[in-house]
Amino acid sequence: MSATYVKERTAEARYAELSARFAPVFERIAEGTVERENDHVLPFEPVKWLKDAGFTTLRVPAAYGGEPVSHEHLFRLIVELSAADSNVGHLLRSHFSFVETIALQPEEFRLRWFPRVLAGEIFGNAATEKGGNALGTTNTKLREENGQWLLNGEKYYTTGSIFADWVVVMASTEGVEGRQYAIVRADDAKVRIIDDWDGFGQPLTGTGTAIFDDVVVEFEDIIARKVSSTLEPAFFQLSLLSVLAGIGRAALADAALLVRERTRTFNTGSGDLFRNDPLIQEKVGRIAAAVYAADAIVFAAARDLDAAVDTSLGLDPTAAFIRAELAVQQAHVSVPKLVLDATSELFDVTGASSVSRGKSLDRHWRNARTVATHNPVAFKARSVGDYYINGTIPTGLHSIGDAKDSKSESK
Repeated sequence: MSATYVKERTAEARYAELSARFAPVFERIAEGTVERENDHVLPFEPVKWLKDAGFTTLRVPAAYGGEPVSHEHLFRLIVELSAADSNVGHLLRSHFSFVETIALQPEEFRLRWFPRVLAGEIFGNAATEKGGNALGTTNTKLREENGQWLLNGEKYYTTGSIFADWVVVMASTEGVEGRQYAIVRADDAKVRIIDDWDGFGQPLTGTGTAIFDDVVVEFEDIIARKVSSTLEPAFFQLSLLSVLAGIGRAALADAALLVRERTRTFNTGSGDLFRNDPLIQEKVGRIAAAVYAADAIVFAAARDLDAAVDTSLGLDPTAAFIRAELAVQQAHVSVPKLVLDATSELFDVTGASSVSRGKSLDRHWRNARTVATHNPVAFKARSVGDYYINGTIPTGLHSIGDAKDSKSESK
C-alpha cells in the first residue's frame, strides 16, 4: 500500500468525520431555507448554530489552539452548507478570508485575533464603494486626531457584516502609500450596517451599505493591504465557486424530487410516469453530471491551494503559487456555466407547475447568477489564455474603482 494512498485514505476519513459532525446543523439550516428567502428573514439563527458548532473556527492553526482543516475540506463543507442555504455559505466568505489574513500577520497580531475566532466571533467586510473612488484608492479615510485614529466613509457590498462581530474596512490614509484594513466593532455606536441589498439573488447575505462616522480604531488594528504573492484572491474566488457548486447540488436534489413525486404527464409524452421516462431520466442525468463536474473542479483547485502552502511537499514556492492561482482562474471560467445550465435545466424536468412562486425553484438560478457575476468570467479566461500563450503569470488589480480612459489619454 503506497504512502500516497494511505495519506489520501486518512484525509478522506477525516473529511467523513467533519461531514458527519456538521450534517445535523446543515440539515437544520436547510429546513427553513425557502421560507427565509420568501419572507426575507435574515439567517441570524443559522449563523448562530454554525458558531455554536465550531464551524467558524475551522482554519485556526493548531499552534493557536485550533483544529485546522485543509482548504479542500473547508470548501467541501462550504459546498454542503451552500446546498442547504447558499446565502449562509456565501455570507461567511469574508470571515474565513480574514482568518487567512490573520495567519499572514506578525505574531502579536495572531495572538490577539485567533483567540477571538476561537471564541466564535465573526468577521465581515467593507471593502467596496459604489463609485467615485479612483482604482487603487478609497474614499473611506483614516485620519489621526488628538492621538486617536478615526475612520470615516461609506461602503457597499458589505457581505456578511450585518451578522458579524467585527468589520474589516478598506481605507486610505493621507500621506500613506497604498490602502489599509481597519478592524472595527460591528456594534460600535458610530457604525451603521443597513440591509439594503437589492439584488435579485442571494438576498439574505447582508450585502448592503455600511456607514462609518468617526469610528475610533486602535492603531494595532490597522494593517497594510498588501498587493503581494499571497493566495488571498484565489481563496476569495474559490469561496464563491464553492457556493455555486452547492447551489448546483440543491438544484439537482429538487430536480430528482420533482420527478420522483410527479404523477401528472403531458399528452405529448409517453404516458408513463416521469420517473420511468427515459428522456426525463436523461435530463436529470445531465444535470447530475454538470453538478458533479462543478464539484470536482472546485475540489481539484482547492487541492492546488493546499499544495501551494504545504512546505513539506518541497515544491518550488513560485511554481506552486502560479499553479494554484491558475487552477482557481480556470475553475472560475468553468464552474459558473455548469451550475447556471443545471439551475436552468431544472425546469425542463417538469412542466409549468415548476414555476409556481410557492416552490421557489427560481431561487437556484437567481442565486447562481448573482454569485457568478463576481469577477467577470471573460477577464479570467483572458488571463488563462495569456498564460498558456505567452507565459504571462496570472495577476490581478486587487482593487475596485473608477478606471481611467486610456484611449482619451493617448489622444
